Amino acid sequence: MPSRSTSACRSADKDLAALLDELRTLYASLEQATADPRLDREALNPAYLASAHNLLAYLALRQRDLQPLQLQLSALGLSSLGRSEAEVLPAVATLIATLERLLGHTPETAPPTRAASPLARHARTLFGTATREREVRIMVTLPREAADNYSLVRDLLAARMDCVRINCAHDEPAIWSRMIEHTRRAGAELGRPCQVFMDLPGPKLRTGPIAPGAAVLKVKPERDGQGRVRHPARIWLSGRRQPRPAPSPAAAALQVGDRWLKGLEVGDEIHLVDTRKATRHLKVVEVGAKGCWAELRKTAYLAPGLRLTVVRNGRKKHSRLGDFAPQPGALRLAEDDLLILTADQTPGRPASYDSGGRLLTPATLDCTLPQVFEDVRGGEAVWFDDGKIGGLVERASTEALLVRITHAPGGAKLKGDKGVNFPQSSLSLPALGDQDLQALAFAARHADAVELSFVNTAEDVGALLAELERLQADQLGVVLKIETRRGFDNLPALLLAGMRRGGFGVMIARGDLAVEGGFERLAALQEDILCLCEAAHVPVIWATQVLENLAKKGSPSRAEITDAATGVRAECVMLNKGPHILKAVATLDELLARMQGYNSKKRQMLRKLELASPWAD
Repeated sequence: MPSRSTSACRSADKDLAALLDELRTLYASLEQATADPRLDREALNPAYLASAHNLLAYLALRQRDLQPLQLQLSALGLSSLGRSEAEVLPAVATLIATLERLLGHTPETAPPTRAASPLARHARTLFGTATREREVRIMVTLPREAADNYSLVRDLLAARMDCVRINCAHDEPAIWSRMIEHTRRAGAELGRPCQVFMDLPGPKLRTGPIAPGAAVLKVKPERDGQGRVRHPARIWLSGRRQPRPAPSPAAAALQVGDRWLKGLEVGDEIHLVDTRKATRHLKVVEVGAKGCWAELRKTAYLAPGLRLTVVRNGRKKHSRLGDFAPQPGALRLAEDDLLILTADQTPGRPASYDSGGRLLTPATLDCTLPQVFEDVRGGEAVWFDDGKIGGLVERASTEALLVRITHAPGGAKLKGDKGVNFPQSSLSLPALGDQDLQALAFAARHADAVELSFVNTAEDVGALLAELERLQADQLGVVLKIETRRGFDNLPALLLAGMRRGGFGVMIARGDLAVEGGFERLAALQEDILCLCEAAHVPVIWATQVLENLAKKGSPSRAEITDAATGVRAECVMLNKGPHILKAVATLDELLARMQGYNSKKRQMLRKLELASPWAD
């Protein structure tokens, strides 16, 4: 009778043999997937042919739940395939060879040689060369100010920015040209070449204008968590006859009487009674030839015609505030309110009520792309302003949508030019509109890459590539912005379509993607995008609200520091503009360099991946 130890060894060998058979079967299915005849290999850029095969193998790998297999492999001290994205077949083949040796067999075939992943090379093609200290690049969205302020662009580059992004939804070609000129000049001066990316506007749905409200300006100081004034509000005063713009950022720029203004001195206290009948004081802190600066330490509501008083030597001197523009209109919406989205291009208006408080007419609001009304159906969701306000379509026609507000915590303001999302509607919008084609023609002559907004299908990518071919823009890189649920579902097909380009990348545009896919699912969606792009050897841009508090207010939240650190798993991290953008770039540079010592891509458990076939829309 065999000993207990002999029986245990036979049992272990049996388990290893079963595991080996499972891996051999798995490997055969992955090899079959890479040979899929539907892949148009001749259309691919040669640099991406092996990447396309690896992506097909990875998709086949993720069509099953591998967690039981992973646990078995981990128990044996072997690779659990949790980091196999970049080299799927070599990873499985290495496991097979290892198990064959454990069973005393000579490996039937030598595992494929593991070469360096092409991902780093593809990232260099798109973004330029990275540094050894920080392989993840930093991209910055240039503000309008960059067109007229060369020093800002130079300082950003000196702070170790690597790429600039120009949002073509704003400004015009003359302004874009000056931004690019400053970028090229700063790159040559500092010896730091900087790639220029131009973001095409895309078919972005936005709210139309709203009838303006009263000309009342709210000015308030910046306070800390205990309500103490951290920074008083800085107000720029200039004369009514020759009003001058504020020489630096101001909470408000106001016009007053010229003679009264010339009599102001540093230390003067200006008294006023605001629109709420609250007494307020402005202290003059700086006087110049073109105007003066005053500081306000309590919130004030200002309107044209308010009287300003200065007391000097017992005598009062008065002036009045000049006219200023009415405040942009806004709709105040609460849960269960009705809102009518119209297609008639008229300014939005708030709801009206009778003397008893009964609703007469719901609030109305125009939509910038009313043709989408043909695709929206009753019962479908609509979200406004990056998910701050949500509702359900109760009645739909080609002229208007009646929306019942279901999400507006505590009541919320909806302004013009805010995003509109229909995550449950299949919208038939062209990938390239007239504005996109004009921006694309400019980018073909001046930029290094373009970003395609709201891409949904492989046909959208084909339309862009066809236009680039017509423009003879072979050198232009292409970035696909994944910001809709449909785009995410079709990501494998989008990646294969984009592989026809040498310089090719993906942006995780998390603002609209969170609204379209659901905030609670965003973490899972961005995780899947990172994995798929690594399998396709496609570089990724980590975007939207990265260090936003730091860029806009000067200090980051703890959560956004952690979020920014996660960007080390991408090849580029994008910052948006803000008054403290230089500080944000310096912080991100240090953070990514430090995290590079902790993370290189990722390790994860491989659940079944719920994604469409690469061949389906």
